[in-house]
Amino acid sequence: MGYFHRLSLVLNRHFLLSLSLMASAWKGQFVLADSLQTPISRDLYRSSDALLHDAKDLVNRHPDLLMMETLKAGDSVYSAEVAVITYNRTLEGPKNSKFRLLLSFGQHGRELITSEVALKLLYAICGEIDVPGYDMVSLSRVLEDLTIKVVPMENINGRKLVESGELCERRNGRGVDLNRNWDVDWGKKEKDYDPYEENPGTGPFSEPEAQIMQKLAESFRPHVWVNVHSGMEGLFMPYDHKNSTPGGSQLLVMKSILDEINYRHCHHKCLIGSGGGSVGYLAHGTATDYMYDVLRIPISFTFEIYGDLDAPSKDCFRMFNPVDAATFVRVVNDWAGAFLSVFEIARRRLMEAEGGSVVTEISGTEAIEMGLRELKIYFRLFMLSTLLLMFMFCARILRKKRPRLMIFSSPV
Repeated sequence: MGYFHRLSLVLNRHFLLSLSLMASAWKGQFVLADSLQTPISRDLYRSSDALLHDAKDLVNRHPDLLMMETLKAGDSVYSAEVAVITYNRTLEGPKNSKFRLLLSFGQHGRELITSEVALKLLYAICGEIDVPGYDMVSLSRVLEDLTIKVVPMENINGRKLVESGELCERRNGRGVDLNRNWDVDWGKKEKDYDPYEENPGTGPFSEPEAQIMQKLAESFRPHVWVNVHSGMEGLFMPYDHKNSTPGGSQLLVMKSILDEINYRHCHHKCLIGSGGGSVGYLAHGTATDYMYDVLRIPISFTFEIYGDLDAPSKDCFRMFNPVDAATFVRVVNDWAGAFLSVFEIARRRLMEAEGGSVVTEISGTEAIEMGLRELKIYFRLFMLSTLLLMFMFCARILRKKRPRLMIFSSPV
């Protein structure tokens, strides 16, 4: 009986396997998708609700440093909420801070590791934990004059889909890629366009999440914007929609910051350059290109903080997130430290470029004043060039009117 019992078990397994293969083939998938996908490591990663709950508890413990608000947009068909946590030692508003930074994590639902880095960073700037290898005393001095807005989970609706089992979902709750929904080169499709990965929506800012982020950036007017992703290791500046970088002094400032971050925290492993020139494909309608080109945020970056390039293409959790405890801790610590370095390096580099000072607030009135100052400069240059032209013209006329010296020679 023991032999026949074992034989029955084997046959049953083969029968179940055949049923599973037939079901997968029926769906057009000739692999066992579930068996190839690494599940979310629940012992390492918080759920979206738990992460935001822990963030709220942190804010409640430090009301003198942190403030949390929930921004909402949408309609009866589709709506979204985005939690924003502001760090400011005075909490009297960004007008009293000389340097402002806006950091967005979790724009793509499947990139869970980015939100874990955001929470670790918030713990660090409140002094609740140390970041290995970083001098927390010097950090305290750096933080004295900063206002930092952190969006720990920009795409909570997409994140919920991932937590329900759709591990490869990067889009929002109605299938739009939030990093293709911005109004710079929106809607252009490359030859390898994949609507599952890059659906730009029905128009620029069609999605409430993008609307919220655009209004937040426009009202806050940061000096630094960083959009944080996973999937590879890279430190990117504009542009995403073309294979080129900004020119002039701004390129030098941004590249010097990225070079230093690469040296300190990425061990020279990160790609550096424009997103469009470094990633291997062009991306149209991205947040970073809009922040730089339209809102004129002088330091605009996209950070890619982790990627398992050996993972199968359908094993999305493993591809975009560390799956073992040692790698998880290393990535979270490395990149929390990297952002602490950004706070110090970016401010220093921008001050050097601006001649020792950083504009405290760019309001509408000040923007007009800055424009008038530029017009005055151009007017002075115009007047100077006009005077030079008039001088040259008058000099030429005088030369023409000057009597020529006639020399007469007598015959020999």
